[in-house]
Amino acid sequence: MSTPLNGKTALVTGSTSGIGRAIADALAERGAHVIVSGRNAERGEQAVAGIREAGGKADFIAADLASADSARALAEQARAVTGQIDILVNNAGVFPEGFTVDTAEDVFDTVYNTNVKAPFFLVAALVPAMIERGSGAVVNISSFAADKAAPDRAAYSSSKAALNNLTKAWAKQYGPSGVRVNSVAPGPVLPEEVQAAIAGDPRASAVLDALPARRFGLPREIGAAVAYLASDDAAFVHGAFLSVDGGAGLA
Repeated sequence: MSTPLNGKTALVTGSTSGIGRAIADALAERGAHVIVSGRNAERGEQAVAGIREAGGKADFIAADLASADSARALAEQARAVTGQIDILVNNAGVFPEGFTVDTAEDVFDTVYNTNVKAPFFLVAALVPAMIERGSGAVVNISSFAADKAAPDRAAYSSSKAALNNLTKAWAKQYGPSGVRVNSVAPGPVLPEEVQAAIAGDPRASAVLDALPARRFGLPREIGAAVAYLASDDAAFVHGAFLSVDGGAGLA
């Protein structure tokens, strides 16, 4: 169990459902005040309600993260909730399938705007205050696909590779000022109900047969990894890439 995050405020992008919501839940369980962010207000309010019902603290801010301006606006609104952001989790991402020749420019732009530009400008907006305080944590949500050739997901995979490089650059740049930057790389992750629904499907079985873990991951397992990196338990961890992928990256 990670050390408590009491008194910390965490902004988690793309946290109205799936892995992002599990990350928000994990941080809230450990005492952080979580700013849930995403495009769907209804799901966002549901996420906040769930955290509060469990005894945690949370608020929702709607954000599309389609541009640098939208990232700056989210940073400003998030800071206004408690006065500061101590933990930034860059989770929001889009992952359309498509071969290079079939990928339209607007789709490519959406992938890079969400997966690379938004984290870049959120860090630019929020890290300076962390530096002034001498502490802070940034966790980027990458993917095992960043290091694997995926012919039908070149835009997505390359965007995550770019995010990995940013993790390294930021760790070197901000670590001396007390701000730690790390990355979590999930593999095939599905909620329990989805796993039950596809049990026995040949395509799912093929994925499982290629995994040393022989099972899909759960969103809460990604949440636990992020909570570790955000906590003082990881005080000596800088520029790390924590693979939570069941061994998918080994293939």
